[in-house]
Amino acid sequence: MEIDKLVTVEVYQNASEIEKIGNEGVSKAKAENRRKGIPIVFTVNGRIHYELPDGTITKKSPFKTVMR
Repeated sequence: MEIDKLVTVEVYQNASEIEKIGNEGVSKAKAENRRKGIPIVFTVNGRIHYELPDGTITKKSPFKTVMR
């Protein structure tokens, strides 16, 4: 069975709006982390990186491990 995909300009507009909202949320969260001195955690090619409050980017976790 073949299913025709119906993609309209409206679908692209909605997707664009959702992407814009997501990008704004990420920007606000990053700005808040910087204000509070909290490292920003992100991945590049599946590897975890940390942006420290001074702007330094490292692969070493700045978080203390908690032993229970």
